[in-house]
Amino acid sequence: MSARPLTLTPRALYEEVAELLRQRIFKRELPPGGWIDELKIAEEYGISRTPLREALKVLAAEGLITMKVRRGAYVTEVSEKDLADVYHLLALLESDAAGVVATQATDIELQELTNLHQTLESAEPDREQFFEVNEQFHMRLLELANNKWRDQMVADLRKVMKLNRHNSLLKSGRVHESLQEHRDLVQALVQRDAAGAIACMKTHFQNGLDAAI
Repeated sequence: MSARPLTLTPRALYEEVAELLRQRIFKRELPPGGWIDELKIAEEYGISRTPLREALKVLAAEGLITMKVRRGAYVTEVSEKDLADVYHLLALLESDAAGVVATQATDIELQELTNLHQTLESAEPDREQFFEVNEQFHMRLLELANNKWRDQMVADLRKVMKLNRHNSLLKSGRVHESLQEHRDLVQALVQRDAAGAIACMKTHFQNGLDAAI
């Protein structure tokens, strides 16, 4: 794969490199368990190995890269236990956020979530767009719950979840099930049913985990 040399922007160069590698990991261009060829990637991007290694440290902190002594960097392979742990925490954090939104969001904000869900329904045939809108919905719900510490934890956990997202949502019938779970969640939110919204979100993640492992 060839790539144009990178130029420095107001964002640090290693952050740009980290984002490029992050997207390649999510797209499976760098597959789980695959070795990161530092020399090749540095040459592709027209950079030295210093910003590349700083980028790898960022991705290692996010759990996307595993550093092995004297062997280099590898794309993380997510075990069933890893997935179960990640989904468990996401269920706790996002269900709590759903309860907050059900009771505290304005009518306009709830309509925004409803509109996002309608966009998700329309995106179903296009799996990549479905993934993107689905994440927009979840992250917007978190923003409305207004807890920056929870937002950061969820963002990090979702990066690990993405390592397996294609496997889970591409399973037969899972997209349709996910959409129904979203419908139930939106209905509970609009009805300002906090307990119902919490239960819907927990069910959503439990079913997602069942499809993922």
